[in-house]
Amino acid sequence: MAVDWLGFAYAVAIALGGFMGYKRKGSVMSLIAGLFFGSVYAYGAFKISIDPHDYWTSLIASGVLAVVMGMRFRKSGKLMPAGIMTGLSLLMVLRLLIF
Repeated sequence: MAVDWLGFAYAVAIALGGFMGYKRKGSVMSLIAGLFFGSVYAYGAFKISIDPHDYWTSLIASGVLAVVMGMRFRKSGKLMPAGIMTGLSLLMVLRLLIF
């Protein structure tokens, strides 16, 4: 059984991003979304660790984040945090689809 360390690291990055949005801007919605998507992706990484072919939870979570953060990046044009999270989410989607 191989642990999906990359998936768990991505989940932590999502949760920390939500926390930083709350800490810097006072955005409760950012905190809620970060903790929710971080938890969902951690669960998906856990499922991948048990069965490498059970990647749908992670794929859906990273796909939704790629779309949502991509729309925010397009609207704001700011690289941090929307552009970075869009790029990371797209990389995770590609990782899950290719491997």
